Amino acid sequence: MKKTGFWVLAAIVAMVYGLSFNVMAEEGLTGTEIHIGQWGPQTGPAAPWGAVARGTGDYFKWINAQGGIHGRKIVYHMFDDAYNPAKTMAGVKELQEGTGIFAWACGVGTSPGLAVRDYIRERKIPWVGPATGSSHWITPPDRNLFAVYPLYYIEAKALVRLGVEEMGFKRVAIAYLNDDYGKNGLEAARKELIAHGKKLVAKVPVELKDQDMKPHVMKLRQSKADMVLLWVGPVHAARLVGTAKAMKFAPQFMSTSTCSDFPLMMHITKGLFQGVITASFAEMPDSDLPLMQKYKKEVYEKFAAKDERWGVFYYAGILFVEPLVEALKKAGRDLTREKLIFELEKLKGFRGIGGELSYDIYNPKNGYKSRGGMREIFLVQCMEGGKAKKLTDWMRIQYP
Repeated sequence: MKKTGFWVLAAIVAMVYGLSFNVMAEEGLTGTEIHIGQWGPQTGPAAPWGAVARGTGDYFKWINAQGGIHGRKIVYHMFDDAYNPAKTMAGVKELQEGTGIFAWACGVGTSPGLAVRDYIRERKIPWVGPATGSSHWITPPDRNLFAVYPLYYIEAKALVRLGVEEMGFKRVAIAYLNDDYGKNGLEAARKELIAHGKKLVAKVPVELKDQDMKPHVMKLRQSKADMVLLWVGPVHAARLVGTAKAMKFAPQFMSTSTCSDFPLMMHITKGLFQGVITASFAEMPDSDLPLMQKYKKEVYEKFAAKDERWGVFYYAGILFVEPLVEALKKAGRDLTREKLIFELEKLKGFRGIGGELSYDIYNPKNGYKSRGGMREIFLVQCMEGGKAKKLTDWMRIQYP
C-alpha cells in the first residue's frame, strides 16, 4: 500500500509539474496571466495619437474586470516611445527580454513599427493590429503579423476618386511626412491619379522636426492646387491648414484617417479644420451601434482617466485589438501562440466597431492566408463644432 501510495503521489506531482511546465514554456503566459505589450507616443509631435494605447489599456481593464479570458488576466505593458523608432526598439527589447511578452498589440506609427518588425518576426511573436495602414505589414507577408488598419493605399484611392470624379478637382498636390507613413500615402495617391490620367502638381515633404509651415504652403500655393492631400500627423496637419488660411490659400484639404478625430483637430486648429475631408475606419463617436454604446458606457465611462476624451483615437485602441481578443477567446484555456495564430487565420467576416475584417482568404502567390484585415472605409467631412458629416457609406476597395 505504501509503495502504491508513493507512485500515485509521484504521478500527481509529475502531472502538476508537467502542466506547469507547459504553461511556463510559452513566453509571457502563465496559468493566470497573458502579457501583452504595446508602444504609443504619449509625448512628442505624435502625442495626439497616444490615446490609442490608452484606449487599449482601458479595454483590457474591462475584460479583466469580467474575469479575464478563460481565467487569465491580461497584463498590459505600454510604454511611451515619443514616435521615435530608436526608443521603440529599446522599449520592445527591454520588455521582451526582461518581462517576456506573449503577443504585441497595436503599436502606433509606421517608422516605429518598422524599427521592431524584424525583431518581433525573428522571435515568432504574434503581433496584431499595428496602428498604421502601411503596406509593409502585408508585403511581404509575415505569418505572425495580422494587420487591422485599412491600408493607406485604400484611403488615398477613395479620397482621390471623390476629389477628381465627384468634386471635379483638376490639380491635386500632397504634403507628406517624409517617412514610410507619408511615402505610403504619396505612392498611393500618385498611382490613383495616373489611373485618372493625372499627376500630382506638387509633392511637398514634411520632416518630423519641422515647425514653420510657410515654405511648405508656399510650394503648394505655387502649384495652384485646388485639392491638397495631407499625409502627416495631427500637429503638422493643423499647422499646414492654419498657415494656408493665413496665406489666403484655400484648396480642399483631404487627409487620411490619422487626422479623423475632428473634435481634437478643431481644438488644435481653433476651428480652422472645418471643411476638411478624411477617411474613417471606425464608427462615428455618436454612433448608435450597440457595441459602440457598450464600449462607451462600460469601458470609457468606467475605466478612462478623468481627462480622457471619447473620440476616434481612443476607441481605435479598442478596435485594433478586437480580433486579438476574439482569437484568444476561441483558442481556449490551453493557449499557445500557435493556437492564437490558428484562430486568427480563421476569422471571416468579423466586425466589431470598424469595417468587416477577414483573414481566411488564401493567397496562392505567397502561401499565406490574408494578413490584410479590414478593407472597408468611409469618407467624412469636418463640420462646425467638430461634428462629422458622412459623405459615403462603408466602401470596400480592392488592393492593389
